[in-house]
Amino acid sequence: MLTLNRNFLPAYFHIGLCKLLLGSVEETVPFVERAVRLSPNDPDIGFWSQVIGRAYFMEGRTGQGVMWLEKARGANPAASFIRAWLASAYALDGKGERAATELAEAQRLSSTDHLSSLARLTALGSWTPKARTLLEATYFAGLRKAGMPEK
Repeated sequence: MLTLNRNFLPAYFHIGLCKLLLGSVEETVPFVERAVRLSPNDPDIGFWSQVIGRAYFMEGRTGQGVMWLEKARGANPAASFIRAWLASAYALDGKGERAATELAEAQRLSSTDHLSSLARLTALGSWTPKARTLLEATYFAGLRKAGMPEK
């Protein structure tokens, strides 16, 4: 699609999201940032911001991840998954109280029990080995530190 229209926003975002889900986090940000640059006031900016935040966080750039995840939370305050990612990032950034508060809010906002334990959360996903390794080192480790039980 990009060969037909170099400004087709959904293509940039979805390519970046696919890169993230495959574990190619270093390739995620340029695609999603392109969408942000092309449409900085887009109604989906919060969703785009959380993908950038997740990518930075999974790369080990926790501070940048927190910044983007906070932007995403500001745009989508009721999105439990954004708050769960932010809780994890806060925990690994040494902000334990903020992590616990975000995790509690994520659990309160969630319409299911998937954020009640790591076992329930991990049962939902099927990740590539590369993505799973990155998630274990960042997202799941941070959720443990924020207080999410194993079972």
